[in-house]
Amino acid sequence: MPRRRLSIRSQFWLMAGDEALAGPGRIELLRLIHATGSIRQAALQMGMSYRAAWDAVDAMNRRAGAALVTRLTGGRRGGGAQLTELGERLIRTYARLETAHARHVERMSAKLQTLL
Repeated sequence: MPRRRLSIRSQFWLMAGDEALAGPGRIELLRLIHATGSIRQAALQMGMSYRAAWDAVDAMNRRAGAALVTRLTGGRRGGGAQLTELGERLIRTYARLETAHARHVERMSAKLQTLL
């Protein structure tokens, strides 16, 4: 049987103290809220319930210590949601860290090959 190449796979989460603030799924939820202007539409696109999406948004807002998403009420279009500046910065920061993290994991995978 041929020996299979080993590699490293990793994801990361941003933490607020000991609590998970945001990982890949929550960042995608924030991106979709920003794109659609709606927690409900973002949830539908992710294949999750509105309740699960709202719970995730509520947890992120509380753990961040400031709102990442604000709800808009009323109006002709019935309200919606929008990201705050902090929410937008969180997405940008996560994207930069994700890129750096991927490069680091690639380097570790290459190093793994020399150790075996």
